[in-house]
Amino acid sequence: MRSKIIKEGLERLPHRALLYATGIPRSEMKKPFIGVATSFTDLIPGHIGMRDLERFIEKGVHTAGGYPFFFGIPGICDGIAMGHSGMHYSLASRELIADMVETVAQAHQLDGLVLLTNCDKITPGMLMAAGRVNIPSIVVTAGPMLSGHLHGRRLSLVNDTFEAIGKYKKGLIRNEELAALEMCACPGAGSCQGMYTANTMACVTEALGMSLPYCATALAVSSEKRRIAFESGSRIVELIRKNITPRKIMNLKAFENAIRVDMALGGSTNTVLHIPAVAHDAGIKLPLEMFDTLSKTSPHIADMLPGGRHYLEDLHFAGGIPAVLKRLRDRIYDNITASGRKVFDIADMAEISNEEVIRPLNRAHHKEGGIAIMKGNLAPGGAVVKQSAVSKGMMKFEGRAIVFNSEEDAMKAILAGKVKPGHVVVIRYEGPKGGPGMREMLSPTAAISGMGLNESVALITDGRFSGGTRGPCIGHISPEAMEGGPLAIVKDGDRITINVTRRKLDIQLTLQEIKQRMQKWKKPEPKIKKGYLSRYARFVSSADEGAIMK
Repeated sequence: MRSKIIKEGLERLPHRALLYATGIPRSEMKKPFIGVATSFTDLIPGHIGMRDLERFIEKGVHTAGGYPFFFGIPGICDGIAMGHSGMHYSLASRELIADMVETVAQAHQLDGLVLLTNCDKITPGMLMAAGRVNIPSIVVTAGPMLSGHLHGRRLSLVNDTFEAIGKYKKGLIRNEELAALEMCACPGAGSCQGMYTANTMACVTEALGMSLPYCATALAVSSEKRRIAFESGSRIVELIRKNITPRKIMNLKAFENAIRVDMALGGSTNTVLHIPAVAHDAGIKLPLEMFDTLSKTSPHIADMLPGGRHYLEDLHFAGGIPAVLKRLRDRIYDNITASGRKVFDIADMAEISNEEVIRPLNRAHHKEGGIAIMKGNLAPGGAVVKQSAVSKGMMKFEGRAIVFNSEEDAMKAILAGKVKPGHVVVIRYEGPKGGPGMREMLSPTAAISGMGLNESVALITDGRFSGGTRGPCIGHISPEAMEGGPLAIVKDGDRITINVTRRKLDIQLTLQEIKQRMQKWKKPEPKIKKGYLSRYARFVSSADEGAIMK
């Protein structure tokens, strides 16, 4: 055990004295020391139920013969941080989370880790740390929220609150309904109810093999989630005894499996940032093109919110991720998982109880997966679109650019009615460096949808989108404007063509015109010049590399 370094030998007498000061009995000193990284906070609905899960993880660790030590990891609620300066910190917090888990695990020479997480950047941050530290680890995602209910219909956060803003501005809903929606859309603990980033990353984690079967979809308020927490606490002790480390689980085959599951579910575009970042810390290079290659042979079989109609609770009761693996069995690899079962064993034991929620491949909603990687003279390094959330009529679009240098300016123009049918909204200087922090654009995209413009207006940005975004919205444009990418020289009225099927994003300018404009372009001053975000902007890579710190 690694922890012998801090607890055995004459020279470790002071270390033992400090450990005994924590209350650990002498009888427990020879047991594996398990770090439980918990991101409990009162600020995030997805995390408020974690105190309960901590108890069950603790029971599981003790039952299996380990000794748990809890330590706190911060979290940000993207929904609350959305649409203002707080969103600068969201993606940047992923690196802090990975660094914190690494720091505590290495400083105290822990034998293993249970990573209790749930929301957008916390889950990939913890997975990055697991790959980096590479000691036996298991992830417990705290589970999705129940759907809201109002007047006999189900509600979700994005479709019934963010998009309600645009509907209200259009006069489609009244004050009374607006007030009712904000009280009913989020009924309690858990991550937001659709296939937004938190739940997408939970599904990716399970598909990678880093959490137990059904962990991704088991509801936050359920006894099933408690049992999964208990079993995860017990399982980590066995992983230590067998020296099964994250890099043995998170190999190239596991990442390909996870991407295929992501494509089949129509998951958040944010996985195109997070999966390569996790792979990087696991010692695996994952090129952006792999998402497109796998998407072309991974049918979209689950019609999930926000672009579809099913909730996470529907996916769970239909069979969860094991059922999705069963559908994809002929296209995925057998591989070890933290559960002790191999992928094919998990797929074979699964039961599919609703063939409409998890369709067979020959009845897929789309022949290709949920995400497409686009390139062209506006995005030579690549761009990302959630094609499963784009209607057939908007898969090919040409329009006039209306350009904004910040999300706030774009949002004001949209709500003021300045964005018209036929526009391509361009939001730039919102990339990893330019933002800084590559803010999500859920507020403007939801406003466009709420105002009924998502069949006549497109949006492109070097920022990113929430997993809740739907419609022709293209993000992650690389190189970003702050690095002198072509997005920096777009002007109002320029003609922009989008062809999702052909994976093309172009501005109708000659190469000579682009060069002439670039020669006149001057790099703007950084928006933030002090503190963590200033340091982050100097070291973060572009979106096509996963926005990792270098």
